[in-house]
Amino acid sequence: MAHNQFELLRQRRFLPFFAVQALGAFNDNVYRQAIIGLLGYLAVADADRTLYANLAPAIFILPYFLFSSIAGQFAEKLEKSRLIRVTTAMEIAIMSLAAVGFLTQNMPLLLVALFCTGVQSTLFGPVKYSILPSVLKPEELTGGNGLVEMGTSISILVGMIFGGLIFTLAGSHGTVVAAVAIIALAITGNLVSRMIPKVDAGAPDLKINWNPIPESLAIWRLTRKQTAVRNAVLGVSWFWFIGTMLTAQLPSYAVVNLGALPNNTTVYVFCLALFSVGTGVGSLLCEKLSGRTVEIGLVPLGAFGISAFLIDLYFSRSGAPPVSGLGLGGFLQAPGSVRLMIDLVGIGLFTGFFVVPLFALIQSRTPKDEISRVIAGMNIQNAAFIVLAAVLGIALQMKQLTLFGHRIGMPGLSIPQLFLALAIANAVVAIYIFTLVPEFLMRFLSWVLVRTLYRLRVREVEQHVPDQGAALIVCNHVSYMDALILSAAISRPVRFVMYYKIFNIPVMRWIFRQAKAIPIAGAKENPALMQRAFDEIDAALADGQLVGIFPEGALTRDGQIAPFKSGVERILARAAENGRPVPVMAMALRGMWASMWSHRSASSQSGRLARMRVPRRFRAHVEVVGSAPVADGDLTAELLEAKVRALRGDAA
Repeated sequence: MAHNQFELLRQRRFLPFFAVQALGAFNDNVYRQAIIGLLGYLAVADADRTLYANLAPAIFILPYFLFSSIAGQFAEKLEKSRLIRVTTAMEIAIMSLAAVGFLTQNMPLLLVALFCTGVQSTLFGPVKYSILPSVLKPEELTGGNGLVEMGTSISILVGMIFGGLIFTLAGSHGTVVAAVAIIALAITGNLVSRMIPKVDAGAPDLKINWNPIPESLAIWRLTRKQTAVRNAVLGVSWFWFIGTMLTAQLPSYAVVNLGALPNNTTVYVFCLALFSVGTGVGSLLCEKLSGRTVEIGLVPLGAFGISAFLIDLYFSRSGAPPVSGLGLGGFLQAPGSVRLMIDLVGIGLFTGFFVVPLFALIQSRTPKDEISRVIAGMNIQNAAFIVLAAVLGIALQMKQLTLFGHRIGMPGLSIPQLFLALAIANAVVAIYIFTLVPEFLMRFLSWVLVRTLYRLRVREVEQHVPDQGAALIVCNHVSYMDALILSAAISRPVRFVMYYKIFNIPVMRWIFRQAKAIPIAGAKENPALMQRAFDEIDAALADGQLVGIFPEGALTRDGQIAPFKSGVERILARAAENGRPVPVMAMALRGMWASMWSHRSASSQSGRLARMRVPRRFRAHVEVVGSAPVADGDLTAELLEAKVRALRGDAA
């Protein structure tokens, strides 16, 4: 049966939480934009208005530095639905304070409430992402994260529009409308939060450390325990850097480069909408493109797509607009506008491809009793990257800076030049991350090849592959692409055992090394290499890794499963002797016999070697069928062979 992430919106385990986080993002942005609208309504001097406009983001983000470490511990220790109810109740109190600020037109009070809103968002942040692995199945993580990112992106956009229009449409009644709106939204969020089912705490016995400085360092170190998670966290922070740098320039870009009227925000809001909608669409597409696995192969695609569209945005309009003084209608009809709109949507689209798999990877690879603190550590780093982007964006556009009485020359970049610099920096950072963690690039190559050559269907795999710890994966062997197909179906990296002559093929050898494949030879060919292979398999399993083997020992010559060899029993016996029995997960491949990478059976009379098979059709349908891991000390090659045969027959 076909599945998609939208089915989650009809289920209580997900829908109330999705609605609460969307309402929270919406209310935050209604409030922040309403403050800006109030400044305009009060006709505050331009200097004071600029001061407040720059002070507000700093006040909102400061709590992320101060309280994220404590928030992460609370999210780890407390039952999660209870914590969400507490934070939404806080929101009612904070928005009541803000309502008083609007009604009395008291800007300092509004800024105090804004700081409190930042505190509430800081407390909600860790539980927002740590709850998903607890309520979603492994194969639903990508789709669930896609929905959350889409909901957040659209809620921010609509909240900004709604908040910005309050004083424009309501005039003198704007303070009352703003006060009523933010309180009503907060109450709605709290009522919906009461429908979230109970979700157990990750570490109920955790002792809270109230000192934020050492605890911030401690949770930051948690984000760095695993190389892939560390760099995924870095990638998420870079996403916030790009988003902040881009959206911060859009108001000026709309006027200076797109020709919008200086006091008309419709063109700016439209450009922001294009980026936000693109991000939402990209986030939703991740499930379809990933085949319902945590597919980090989409991350390189997203990174280089962002750079490509940023570069084209520069060339689309690198200087002054051909026509100025435009409203939204005039901009839509102006020459070159279609290309600009495509670029903004494209940047958002590939941003979704970039960030959603990173969130899913962090959730799937982090121990359940640490995930809230890892998310909190990530939030601290995100806040630092947001501040850096804001400061750097201003600095790079300055022509001169006076520091300690000395004048320093600055780049003085135009906004299009800043976009070009961001595109180059993004490509460099992406290459850096993928160099540190070749798994990202390897998954990308696997994703491109598999999705180009086959129509892959995965059944009963993601939900049975252990989130962490060792497992031995056994599967029938049909073609030279089998390991690649299985890699595309399994979100965790798998170390495949492969014939040494294939491992040593020029060029491919580098790829196999990066994938940490284990070369093996027959006992008569090279007994020393065979022994090294079994030693490496045992070490990998002892280290908690996944190891994949094809117990037939060679490609099938007729499409049928050949008898399994005893090597699998040797692997299991050695692990058991060392006091660490290994669970075995059987899988079956279907449809690969029709591919060009399998053997074509030779005539039984000819005695010739089997030749490469001509495919029946391009993008053949291929299935990977899995089963629950079995940790039975009496498993034999014959029993595993029967299990794989049954899987293959059941699928047929």
